[in-house]
Amino acid sequence: MDNSIIFPHLHITLDNVGKGFYVGSFFIAFYGVIIAIGMLVGVSFILKEAKRVGFNEDQFLDICIITIVVGVFGARLYYVIFAWDYYKDNLSSILNIRQGGLAIYGGVLAGIACISILCKIKKFELLKVYDVAIMGVIIGQIFGRWGNFFNRECFGQYTDGPFAMLLPFSRVAADTGRGAVITPDMEQNLVSMNGTLYISVHPTFLYESLWNLALLIFLIWYRKRKKFEGQIFFFYLIIYGAGRFWIEGLRTDQLKLWGTNLAVSQVLAAVLVVIGTGLYVYNLRKSKEK
Repeated sequence: MDNSIIFPHLHITLDNVGKGFYVGSFFIAFYGVIIAIGMLVGVSFILKEAKRVGFNEDQFLDICIITIVVGVFGARLYYVIFAWDYYKDNLSSILNIRQGGLAIYGGVLAGIACISILCKIKKFELLKVYDVAIMGVIIGQIFGRWGNFFNRECFGQYTDGPFAMLLPFSRVAADTGRGAVITPDMEQNLVSMNGTLYISVHPTFLYESLWNLALLIFLIWYRKRKKFEGQIFFFYLIIYGAGRFWIEGLRTDQLKLWGTNLAVSQVLAAVLVVIGTGLYVYNLRKSKEK
């Protein structure tokens, strides 16, 4: 089966992009490896940032470990709930996260809840912890989207624009077990190269990874200039949410709210932008009154 991925207008051709590798008879997916690397880099950054703002690194490491476990569970639960039409007939696949199926917003919501409880137990200032922890979340998201690249998932609608990505039609068609992601528009605009048919799509994984990278750079620059605790976290809710709302609208594999045609993550992104903006304005005014 053809494993190529091509960006024709960028003159980039990747001839053999596999999903993973074998160690003996055990298959290790790049998706899992990349997420693990993202977690390690994210936690390393969090611990350095925690020390910089006066937290005990060992105590913060405890928070990181517990929150990661809860976050992965939340990310999987969110995905399974909103893709239940597939999983209700494939219950054995629910625990097989090596195939993909982690929704970042599920992880973020579970992580927020977990940190809230842990901060109450440890008597840490909640918004201050959020400001530190969210930086690691963004790093994890930057890495995680490249796991989607290797899985050939989370791509967008048909495009022949500058960043168009060509994926072998037969390869993608074989990987669409959780729902059709090949649209009629893609099929009507197949690209033939060297005897292989390709769909031409938006690389939404790349858009989101770059959006998050820009957000991370901004927050690293701004963190020493923040005016109140929680400002970094609120920026994340607003800026990431705005980007996710746009990018989610391009995707063809959206998880939908039950009984509607609304993309659940797009709706949630909009809600969190509104909530983040409200909390930002409230806390900014509060800080000026001190």
